[in-house]
Amino acid sequence: MRPPHHRKHPTVPVKPAAASGGFQRLQKVLAAAGLGSRRQCEELITAGRVEIDRRIVTELGTRVDPEQQEVRVDGVPLRRPKLAYYAVNKPSGVVSTSRDPSGRPRVVDLVPSRHERLFAIGRLDLHSEGLILVTNDGELANRLTHPRYGVAKTYRVIVAGSPSREVLDQLRRGVHLAEGVARAERVAVKSRHTGSTLLEMVLREGKNREIRRILARVGHKVLRLTRIAVGPVRLGDLPPGASRRLTHDEIKALKQAGMR
Repeated sequence: MRPPHHRKHPTVPVKPAAASGGFQRLQKVLAAAGLGSRRQCEELITAGRVEIDRRIVTELGTRVDPEQQEVRVDGVPLRRPKLAYYAVNKPSGVVSTSRDPSGRPRVVDLVPSRHERLFAIGRLDLHSEGLILVTNDGELANRLTHPRYGVAKTYRVIVAGSPSREVLDQLRRGVHLAEGVARAERVAVKSRHTGSTLLEMVLREGKNREIRRILARVGHKVLRLTRIAVGPVRLGDLPPGASRRLTHDEIKALKQAGMR
């Protein structure tokens, strides 16, 4: 969504309401309506794109009763869409972001859905492949990506060379990156080949290009990276570029994983 060119209503501070009755944090209401993760919704608020009862709100502490008050984003009244959940097998060359100025294919384009404002939960970089979840459930997206909840992601990684036991131990202990220590919760050798090794790695964090960076730091270039599971949901035999709806049991298990 693009902010409108003109505003009919001036910015008026709205006093945060008491946390009682049907009042909820504004960013939570926006996320539940499928406008993105809570962090993305906070950016909508601070950018002055959200109104409550026709007054622009920029205070993140604001609470709102969505049943009694009118919430608008870019002048459009908020509505609660039917929640949708998909698993997608992202091929290399497809971007995870919802917007791409270069016009490259997006993960959300691989979902045959009429639901508006679907977005990917987390990211896989341009050349990484495998499982990525697509939804309009902002609350679940927040829980699955926030480091506080530490939902496990499992990867198959083909690296150049043959990592030693000492290297594998170092990956488990942690590798220093610019923004802090990154570590693999589990790492196992699945097979060794001439010039390359297949690893299976489990991480609970989400630093940018984390696996590629930590492996580069220990001297092993990533040749291919495929995510095969997010929490309890597995990629299985879903073909590259294909998508499927999550089952009721998978959705329930994901929500439980995001509450630990």
